[in-house]
Amino acid sequence: MNIVFRAVAALSAGLVLSTGVAGAQEAGNAAETEAASSSVVPAHLSSADRAWVAKIEQALNRSLTFQARIQQIDAEGKRTTGTVWMKRPGQMRLAYDPPSPLLLVASQGKVVFRDSQLDQTTVIPMDRTPLGLLLAQHVSLSDGVTITAFRHEAGLVAVRLVRTASPGDGSLTLVFYETPLALRSWSVLDAQGRETRVTLFDVHPGADIPASMFDLPAQPEE
Repeated sequence: MNIVFRAVAALSAGLVLSTGVAGAQEAGNAAETEAASSSVVPAHLSSADRAWVAKIEQALNRSLTFQARIQQIDAEGKRTTGTVWMKRPGQMRLAYDPPSPLLLVASQGKVVFRDSQLDQTTVIPMDRTPLGLLLAQHVSLSDGVTITAFRHEAGLVAVRLVRTASPGDGSLTLVFYETPLALRSWSVLDAQGRETRVTLFDVHPGADIPASMFDLPAQPEE
Protein backbone atom coordinates (compact mmCIF):
# COMPACT_ATOMS: atom_id res chain seq x y z
CA MET A 1 0.00 0.00 0.00
CA ASN A 2 2.91 2.40 0.61
CA ILE A 3 4.28 2.05 -2.91
CA VAL A 4 2.41 5.01 -4.36
CA PHE A 5 3.37 7.31 -1.49
CA ARG A 6 7.05 6.73 -1.96
CA ALA A 7 6.94 6.78 -5.74
CA VAL A 8 5.09 10.07 -6.05
CA ALA A 9 7.10 11.82 -3.37
CA ALA A 10 10.37 10.75 -4.93
CA LEU A 11 9.16 11.79 -8.34
CA SER A 12 8.17 15.26 -7.24
CA ALA A 13 11.44 15.80 -5.42
CA GLY A 14 13.56 15.01 -8.46
CA LEU A 15 11.31 17.07 -10.69
CA VAL A 16 12.57 20.29 -9.15
CA LEU A 17 16.14 19.55 -10.20
CA SER A 18 15.37 17.79 -13.47
CA THR A 19 13.82 20.96 -14.91
CA GLY A 20 15.22 23.68 -12.67
CA VAL A 21 13.11 26.35 -11.00
CA ALA A 22 14.52 29.29 -12.91
CA GLY A 23 14.73 27.58 -16.29
CA ALA A 24 11.99 24.99 -16.29
CA GLN A 25 10.23 26.24 -19.39
CA GLU A 26 13.47 26.67 -21.36
CA ALA A 27 14.62 23.17 -20.42
CA GLY A 28 11.30 21.79 -21.54
CA ASN A 29 11.65 23.43 -24.94
CA ALA A 30 15.18 22.07 -25.33
CA ALA A 31 13.99 18.60 -24.39
CA GLU A 32 11.28 18.76 -27.05
CA THR A 33 13.91 19.54 -29.67
CA GLU A 34 16.05 16.61 -28.55
CA ALA A 35 13.03 14.31 -28.43
CA ALA A 36 12.28 14.97 -32.07
CA SER A 37 15.43 13.05 -33.03
CA SER A 38 15.10 10.38 -30.34
CA SER A 39 13.50 6.97 -30.60
CA VAL A 40 12.15 4.67 -27.93
CA VAL A 41 13.55 1.16 -27.57
CA PRO A 42 11.19 -0.86 -25.33
CA ALA A 43 12.63 -3.41 -22.94
CA HIS A 44 11.97 -7.05 -23.73
CA LEU A 45 9.63 -8.20 -20.97
CA SER A 46 9.03 -11.84 -20.14
CA SER A 47 5.63 -12.97 -18.89
CA ALA A 48 7.02 -12.86 -15.33
CA ASP A 49 8.27 -9.30 -15.88
CA ARG A 50 4.86 -8.21 -17.14
CA ALA A 51 3.25 -9.76 -14.07
CA TRP A 52 5.48 -7.61 -11.83
CA VAL A 53 4.59 -4.49 -13.81
CA ALA A 54 0.90 -5.31 -13.31
CA LYS A 55 1.44 -5.71 -9.54
CA ILE A 56 3.12 -2.32 -9.37
CA GLU A 57 0.28 -0.65 -11.26
CA GLN A 58 -2.33 -2.29 -9.01
CA ALA A 59 -0.56 -1.13 -5.86
CA LEU A 60 -0.25 2.42 -7.19
CA ASN A 61 -3.93 2.60 -8.05
CA ARG A 62 -5.07 1.26 -4.66
CA SER A 63 -3.51 4.16 -2.78
CA LEU A 64 -4.85 7.71 -2.81
CA THR A 65 -3.27 9.87 -0.08
CA PHE A 66 -0.12 10.14 2.05
CA GLN A 67 2.32 12.33 3.95
CA ALA A 68 6.05 11.54 4.15
CA ARG A 69 9.55 12.89 4.68
CA ILE A 70 12.06 12.89 1.84
CA GLN A 71 15.82 12.94 1.42
CA GLN A 72 17.15 14.02 -1.96
CA ILE A 73 20.68 13.79 -3.38
CA ASP A 74 21.26 15.88 -6.52
CA ALA A 75 23.77 15.48 -9.34
CA GLU A 76 26.40 17.46 -7.39
CA GLY A 77 25.92 15.34 -4.28
CA LYS A 78 23.98 18.00 -2.34
CA ARG A 79 21.59 16.58 0.28
CA THR A 80 18.17 18.17 0.82
CA THR A 81 15.27 17.12 3.05
CA GLY A 82 11.62 18.07 3.15
CA THR A 83 8.00 16.98 3.54
CA VAL A 84 5.56 15.88 0.85
CA TRP A 85 1.77 15.55 0.86
CA MET A 86 -0.16 13.84 -1.95
CA LYS A 87 -3.79 13.29 -2.82
CA ARG A 88 -4.75 11.58 -6.07
CA PRO A 89 -5.89 12.55 -8.55
CA GLY A 90 -3.80 15.60 -9.33
CA GLN A 91 -2.73 17.17 -6.02
CA MET A 92 0.66 17.41 -4.33
CA ARG A 93 2.66 19.75 -2.11
CA LEU A 94 6.42 19.45 -1.55
CA ALA A 95 8.04 21.80 0.96
CA TYR A 96 11.81 21.64 1.39
CA ASP A 97 13.32 22.23 4.82
CA PRO A 98 15.16 25.53 5.53
CA PRO A 99 17.43 26.93 4.30
CA SER A 100 16.02 25.77 0.94
CA PRO A 101 13.61 28.41 -0.41
CA LEU A 102 11.80 25.99 -2.76
CA LEU A 103 8.14 24.99 -2.73
CA LEU A 104 6.30 22.82 -5.26
CA VAL A 105 2.51 22.64 -5.47
CA ALA A 106 0.62 20.58 -8.05
CA SER A 107 -3.10 21.21 -8.52
CA GLN A 108 -5.65 22.26 -11.16
CA GLY A 109 -3.56 20.65 -13.91
CA LYS A 110 -0.49 22.76 -13.11
CA VAL A 111 2.82 22.33 -11.32
CA VAL A 112 3.91 25.58 -9.67
CA PHE A 113 7.48 26.12 -8.42
CA ARG A 114 8.09 28.92 -5.94
CA ASP A 115 11.56 30.22 -5.00
CA SER A 116 11.01 32.67 -2.16
CA GLN A 117 14.66 33.72 -2.09
CA LEU A 118 14.62 34.83 -5.72
CA ASP A 119 10.95 35.89 -5.54
CA GLN A 120 10.40 33.78 -8.65
CA THR A 121 7.48 31.54 -9.64
CA THR A 122 7.43 29.08 -12.57
CA VAL A 123 4.33 27.33 -13.90
CA ILE A 124 4.41 24.12 -15.98
CA PRO A 125 1.44 22.08 -17.27
CA MET A 126 1.22 18.91 -15.20
CA ASP A 127 1.07 16.70 -18.28
CA ARG A 128 4.52 18.04 -19.28
CA THR A 129 6.09 16.71 -16.06
CA PRO A 130 6.72 13.27 -14.53
CA LEU A 131 4.09 14.09 -11.90
CA GLY A 132 1.40 13.73 -14.53
CA LEU A 133 2.16 10.01 -14.71
CA LEU A 134 1.61 9.26 -11.03
CA LEU A 135 -1.03 11.82 -10.08
CA ALA A 136 -3.40 10.62 -12.79
CA GLN A 137 -6.88 9.32 -12.04
CA HIS A 138 -5.60 5.94 -13.24
CA VAL A 139 -1.87 5.21 -13.06
CA SER A 140 -0.54 3.29 -16.04
CA LEU A 141 3.00 2.19 -16.88
CA SER A 142 2.06 1.62 -20.52
CA ASP A 143 -0.35 4.38 -21.55
CA GLY A 144 1.87 7.14 -22.91
CA VAL A 145 5.03 5.75 -21.34
CA THR A 146 7.47 3.03 -22.35
CA ILE A 147 9.46 0.72 -20.11
CA THR A 148 13.02 0.86 -21.46
CA ALA A 149 14.66 -1.35 -18.83
CA PHE A 150 13.49 -3.93 -16.29
CA ARG A 151 15.51 -5.87 -13.72
CA HIS A 152 14.44 -8.37 -11.07
CA GLU A 153 17.23 -9.81 -8.98
CA ALA A 154 18.51 -10.09 -5.40
CA GLY A 155 15.09 -9.25 -3.97
CA LEU A 156 14.73 -6.00 -5.95
CA VAL A 157 12.58 -4.96 -8.90
CA ALA A 158 13.72 -2.00 -11.04
CA VAL A 159 11.76 -0.27 -13.81
CA ARG A 160 13.02 2.53 -16.06
CA LEU A 161 10.41 4.66 -17.85
CA VAL A 162 10.32 7.35 -20.53
CA ARG A 163 7.45 9.27 -22.09
CA THR A 164 6.80 7.53 -25.40
CA ALA A 165 6.21 10.77 -27.32
CA SER A 166 9.19 12.63 -25.83
CA PRO A 167 11.96 10.27 -24.68
CA GLY A 168 14.45 13.14 -24.84
CA ASP A 169 12.84 14.62 -21.71
CA GLY A 170 14.77 12.04 -19.66
CA SER A 171 14.03 8.84 -17.79
CA LEU A 172 12.67 7.77 -14.41
CA THR A 173 13.93 4.68 -12.58
CA LEU A 174 11.95 3.12 -9.73
CA VAL A 175 13.57 0.40 -7.60
CA PHE A 176 11.29 -1.67 -5.33
CA TYR A 177 11.81 -4.20 -2.62
CA GLU A 178 10.26 -7.44 -3.81
CA THR A 179 8.72 -8.45 -0.46
CA PRO A 180 6.76 -6.55 0.63
CA LEU A 181 6.35 -4.52 -2.55
CA ALA A 182 7.67 -1.07 -1.58
CA LEU A 183 9.88 1.52 -3.22
CA ARG A 184 13.54 1.36 -2.15
CA SER A 185 14.93 4.22 -4.24
CA TRP A 186 14.17 6.40 -7.24
CA SER A 187 16.19 8.46 -9.67
CA VAL A 188 15.61 10.83 -12.56
CA LEU A 189 18.02 11.31 -15.44
CA ASP A 190 17.13 14.61 -17.10
CA ALA A 191 17.62 15.80 -20.67
CA GLN A 192 21.02 17.24 -19.73
CA GLY A 193 22.24 13.92 -18.26
CA ARG A 194 21.97 15.01 -14.59
CA GLU A 195 20.78 12.41 -12.10
CA THR A 196 18.85 13.00 -8.88
CA ARG A 197 18.18 10.24 -6.32
CA VAL A 198 15.51 10.32 -3.63
CA THR A 199 14.55 8.16 -0.66
CA LEU A 200 11.43 8.27 1.54
CA PHE A 201 11.01 7.80 5.27
CA ASP A 202 8.41 8.33 8.00
CA VAL A 203 5.58 7.54 5.58
CA HIS A 204 1.98 8.06 6.74
CA PRO A 205 -0.54 6.49 4.35
CA GLY A 206 -4.13 7.64 4.45
CA ALA A 207 -3.24 10.99 5.99
CA ASP A 208 -6.10 13.47 6.40
CA ILE A 209 -4.81 16.46 4.41
CA PRO A 210 -6.63 19.83 4.46
CA ALA A 211 -7.65 21.06 1.01
CA SER A 212 -5.79 24.32 1.67
CA MET A 213 -2.47 22.44 1.50
CA PHE A 214 -2.91 22.33 -2.27
CA ASP A 215 -3.70 26.01 -2.80
CA LEU A 216 -1.43 27.21 -5.60
CA PRO A 217 1.08 30.01 -4.91
CA ALA A 218 0.42 33.34 -6.63
CA GLN A 219 1.35 33.00 -10.31
CA PRO A 220 2.84 35.44 -12.81
CA GLU A 221 0.34 37.26 -15.00
CA GLU A 222 0.22 35.87 -18.52
